[in-house]
Amino acid sequence: MHGEIKLFSGSSNRRLAESVAEHLGRPLNRIDLGRFSDGEIRVEVLETVRGQDVFIIQSLCSPVNDNLMELLIVIDALKRASAGQITAVIPYYGYARQDRQTAPRSPITAKLVADLLTAAGTTRVVGMDLHARQISGFFSIPFDHLYSRPVLGDELESLARRSREELVVVAPDAGGVERARYYSQRLGVPMAIIDKRRPNANVAEVMNIIGEVEGCTAVIVDDIIDTAGTLTKAAAALVEHGAVKVHAVATHAVLSGPAVGRIQASALESVVVTDTIPTWEKATACSKIRTVSTARILGEAIERVHGDRSVSSLFPDP
Repeated sequence: MHGEIKLFSGSSNRRLAESVAEHLGRPLNRIDLGRFSDGEIRVEVLETVRGQDVFIIQSLCSPVNDNLMELLIVIDALKRASAGQITAVIPYYGYARQDRQTAPRSPITAKLVADLLTAAGTTRVVGMDLHARQISGFFSIPFDHLYSRPVLGDELESLARRSREELVVVAPDAGGVERARYYSQRLGVPMAIIDKRRPNANVAEVMNIIGEVEGCTAVIVDDIIDTAGTLTKAAAALVEHGAVKVHAVATHAVLSGPAVGRIQASALESVVVTDTIPTWEKATACSKIRTVSTARILGEAIERVHGDRSVSSLFPDP
């Protein structure tokens, strides 16, 4: 344990930070975030943090570069104010999909972000549902990987109780198999995988279903919904293969571009997402989207980090 908890919020997801503070039974500490006339970010910590255990909550969502720079500047301010420990709580880790070189001269931007956070003075990072697990290894400081399983798992259990048909958990691609297997085992239901293939350049993807979905209620589980193109195509493919209903759950609702319109017009019955990204206005505009909170998970993790207790025990195996 390192001094008193000091909890600050960046500007990217203030509503989630307030919910975390409410769970912890403490107010958010005071910080002034603004802009100079030329657009540069201005930060001033308005109370002492000397020797304290400081947590700053900031999602690296759109505008990702502004939110990342603000987080780095806040961390620098806290370091210069002699904070004892500085933990960056990053519900959504931007640039996570750039986790490897896809071409000979391409960057690994997820690693660059890790280096920037460390150089700024961060002593620990807490993240949720990383797009690629190896990102935690990009850090030379402790990284606690959280999961949305407790809240999304509850949603799936509720759906299973309400469904008249057998439930089947669907991975939207090969990379999502581990996630789908967890929920499949937790619920005691079968799993299916969508195999996406593009036979030739500029030819539409062909989606094959590995597993039986005919006569079932299918639930697609994913970590990120960006433009929702893959998600809505997957829903259509499941219906074509005999699924009676199709639902989806995902942690990070990026919902960029045409995403909301695509979901509204799709075969999806419902889409449940979390509040790691502030998408309440977009969710309100689509009757199929519903948001559940990760505040309890983040709050519990903060308490455990502060008390030098296990964080991984928050997520027991099914």
